[in-house]
Amino acid sequence: MSVESLVDEMPSAVGRRVREARTARGLTLDQLAERSRVSRRMIINVEGGTANASIATLLRLATALQIALTELVEDRPRSGSSTIMRRAERMPLWRGELGGTAELVASSDMLELWDWTLQPGEFYESEAHRIGTRELIHVNTGRLHLVVAGEEHELQTGDGASFAADVAHSYGCSGRKTVRFAMTVLEPMARIRP
Repeated sequence: MSVESLVDEMPSAVGRRVREARTARGLTLDQLAERSRVSRRMIINVEGGTANASIATLLRLATALQIALTELVEDRPRSGSSTIMRRAERMPLWRGELGGTAELVASSDMLELWDWTLQPGEFYESEAHRIGTRELIHVNTGRLHLVVAGEEHELQTGDGASFAADVAHSYGCSGRKTVRFAMTVLEPMARIRP
């Protein structure tokens, strides 16, 4: 299957998963809207497959549904004890106005590995994640401007960082060249079944 067809199918697949998780928990649209702080109209559009929801919206829905983000965006078959995510099957879950991308590379129940690229002048602001969430970052190339709960950090090629991601945080390209970094997200208690 081509990446283009995966991109076309993603909103409907995400919508189906949101609807299934909501109904499995016995939640109405209004209850999910209240818990997630996502409008009822947006949830209807997501469930109907007509909205390409942002990472922030998907994170709010996953948190309210008490599941990991990956359970909404990923449907990879397991091969024994392994799950393989081929480069050709990946698609950005975020695209910046200047060409930056965020791609989910691999995941497990409570753990996500991301590949981020930000162009000069580009940044991404993240809301606080579920309580207890941690992020690890390794800068592969370029300069990354990291802000965690108002505290600013400049990271160079080869630098790493670890921080509590249950507070507002952001990433930005502070140099004249593209910054590329790997990010691991650990979401404790992400998988709570109804």
